[in-house]
Amino acid sequence: MSTFPGVGDAIPDIAMETPEGGHVKPSDFVGHKLVIFFYPKDDTPGCTTENKDFSALQADFAAAGTKLLGVSKDPAKKHLKFIAKHGLTAPLASDAEEGGLSDALGVWAEKQMYGKTYMGMVRATYLMGADGKIARIWDKVKVAGHAEDVLAAAKAI
Repeated sequence: MSTFPGVGDAIPDIAMETPEGGHVKPSDFVGHKLVIFFYPKDDTPGCTTENKDFSALQADFAAAGTKLLGVSKDPAKKHLKFIAKHGLTAPLASDAEEGGLSDALGVWAEKQMYGKTYMGMVRATYLMGADGKIARIWDKVKVAGHAEDVLAAAKAI
């Protein structure tokens, strides 16, 4: 069994594609706190709510010296449509490559629904300190109130 990075560890520095066709990786944010929230799929009810909640609090995160990055396996072009449809302001990235950041953190994992087993994104959030180390992890996230909880934690570090 492999072990994944935990609190106090450096977050793996793996590049992901941005909706605009560029790339972003955790080391791009060193010197700032960073919230990386992993969510299963663009334009599904829980994921839409979570992205809207983080977008609504983006100015508060910025005031706390914290950047945001939402990550799913959806292709970058789908992210563009999702952003436009819902007026999202929290930046998104696509972690579609096998061996990507979600794999390195263990949030791309086996899931079960209606008796079927499949690989999917676990809704999880990582708070990285300005030093690039993981300060807090939320796994198996419930969407309601989550963005507010993460903001409070970001303000506290």
